[in-house]
Amino acid sequence: MIQITDQIIAEHGISPDEFQYIKQILGREPNIVELGIFSVMWSEHASYKNSILQLKTLPKDGKMMLTKAGEENAGVVDIGEGLAISFKIESHNHPSALEPYHGAATGVGGILRDIFTMGARPIAALNSLRFGNPDNPHVKHLLSEVVHGIADYGNCFGVPTVGGEIYFEDTYEGNPLVNAMAIGLLEHKDLAKSAATGPGNAVIIVGAKTGRDGIHGATFASIELSEESEEKRTAVQVGDPFYEKLLLEATLEIIKAGLVVGIQDMGAAGLTCSSSEMSGKGEVGIEIDVSKVPQRESGMSTYEIMLSESQERMLVIVEPQNIAKVLDIFAKWDLDAVQIGSITKDKILRVKNKDKVEAEIPSEYLILGGKAPVYKRETKRPEYLDILQNQDVENLSCPISPTQVLMELLASPNIASKHKVFKQYDHMVGIGTSVEPGSDAAVIRIRETDKAIAAATDCNGRYCYLDPYEGTKAAVAESARNVACSGAKPIAITNCLNFGNPYKAEVYYSFSECIRGMRDACLAFDTPVTGGNVSFYNENPNGAIYPTPVIGMLGLMQDFRKACTQHFKHDGDKVYLLGNPAKKLAGSQYLKVIHNMISGKIASIDLDEEKRLQDCVLELINRELLSSAHDISDGGMAIALAESCFHPEYTFGIKANFSLSQAPITAYFGESGGNVIVSLNTGNEQELQAIAQKFNIQCSALGEVTKSEAFCINDDIAMCVLSMREAYEKGLKI
Repeated sequence: MIQITDQIIAEHGISPDEFQYIKQILGREPNIVELGIFSVMWSEHASYKNSILQLKTLPKDGKMMLTKAGEENAGVVDIGEGLAISFKIESHNHPSALEPYHGAATGVGGILRDIFTMGARPIAALNSLRFGNPDNPHVKHLLSEVVHGIADYGNCFGVPTVGGEIYFEDTYEGNPLVNAMAIGLLEHKDLAKSAATGPGNAVIIVGAKTGRDGIHGATFASIELSEESEEKRTAVQVGDPFYEKLLLEATLEIIKAGLVVGIQDMGAAGLTCSSSEMSGKGEVGIEIDVSKVPQRESGMSTYEIMLSESQERMLVIVEPQNIAKVLDIFAKWDLDAVQIGSITKDKILRVKNKDKVEAEIPSEYLILGGKAPVYKRETKRPEYLDILQNQDVENLSCPISPTQVLMELLASPNIASKHKVFKQYDHMVGIGTSVEPGSDAAVIRIRETDKAIAAATDCNGRYCYLDPYEGTKAAVAESARNVACSGAKPIAITNCLNFGNPYKAEVYYSFSECIRGMRDACLAFDTPVTGGNVSFYNENPNGAIYPTPVIGMLGLMQDFRKACTQHFKHDGDKVYLLGNPAKKLAGSQYLKVIHNMISGKIASIDLDEEKRLQDCVLELINRELLSSAHDISDGGMAIALAESCFHPEYTFGIKANFSLSQAPITAYFGESGGNVIVSLNTGNEQELQAIAQKFNIQCSALGEVTKSEAFCINDDIAMCVLSMREAYEKGLKI
């Protein structure tokens, strides 16, 4: 029997106060199995103990919501006609830092399981990736392996990877971010719940056999990375997408057959998490016998079985009369399915190994929203904010011409084409993809209907570093704007909140301000938060990453045929700017690339104006007045115009001539949000102006699309579009 020492308690991430609380709960000292269970369930990754109070301030209700954030494995929103969309984004940052291929692959696998445990068939995947300097050989290795892991798992499983984003900043050098998002489609009648109910019902483990991989993965995700992290490579799981495909089909079959009382994925904390959370949510007990768990390694202890994070496994609650049917269905798909326990009335998670009781813990003390520890940490406004925000960056002298600036920005890693990455993903499997990667948002048609959904992930970490409140407002606004530019109405978000150590007051300040910004923006746009993930401890020996609250936005369009893209399409189309033309250089790509500075006071987002702009664009698209729509973001107006010229199949030019209210560099390369570039037939100009006036949105003529190879803006920029496109497509050297 292992003696519980102060060292063992500390190694499990349990504080002295928490250990005293455990003894109070149990009325005795825990044994090693119980300590392990508390360790993973009270880790930040599983309990959100340092974030749950802040998360509760986010708007979670909406007329289209079918589940509330935190209640189920993933959020679910109604899209009409008896159909719903389930979607969620989660991080796999620490595993991907140490084992980039398997870390990224299992991140995809985990988020897909969250979707199909809801009864939804996955129809799309996206990802949001952040790395250090791409010139660094190690960063190139991380990027290559992460992309391979995402591509291999998604392609083999058979889900189209339709979009996402990739950013490069020095702050992510030692701690890359790998955030995976998945979207699924279901009928209302097939919506599955995760709560365990019905004393006497069977507890069945299904899917792959259990091994020693991934033990303490949840705890590993709740510490800072260091040289010692190399020793925790066993906390990184290994996935099998082909096996998961079988698990998907078997799972959906038993759900559609009405054989499931409750079901949950075994992700972080494995069998411990699924059993305790299902028990706690249903306010019942669960008794399991780990000796019955199918194992692929010999001699596994109760501790190892309970904490293993082996992939492609689920826990299913089934009524006794349906046990044989469930076992037969999984046998048909050549998958293990074994009854390992039953539901009890006593609200206790009871773990046995044959006849020996190894753990007895009241489930309510283990679950999110239950009686697990909850903290609100100290906040302190970082001193660097005042220093950087007070730096005058708006009046810097530009050392090169606007034409040269444009070329350097087009070739810079954060703006350059990501087609070298996208081409590794199968984005057409399932034949539902209407708008492929490379436009503002991905669009996926809902087959057998006229509907489509649009999705985008967005966050500018530099903005959140310079102003966490305004930066997060900007992230929500940009994701909504991208979806609106595709022709879809923004309806809900999921989020992946990537931050440093919450015990550092400056980090917790930034986290709190980001939550405040997200709340205000989501309320303004009527996009409730369906759920997501908090990833703390994203630090390395050089310090914390930028605050990076990634937003996954979902939009709905009623007619997939009206989907819009960012690319110019017709010679002679008129080009207009919708929104306030005033820009700022603070936090811009121009400032970083040309002056190697990340500073200044970023533009404040006018949420009311943003909402009116989105509504204006949606009406224009619904009336089929636009040829293209593209929001202005990284790199400013000149970059947005250039990207609009780069149609996937051919190239357009532009002849722009308009008056400037600011210096040329600021007007062309400044950033502010709240702007969309549109192109349209000459005959639609009057209606465009009338609709813009209706929504009180500024509408400024910029120029016209041409077939020529010339890219001209006033007398300041004159370039060959083909040369620009070459710089753009070859800029990211990976």
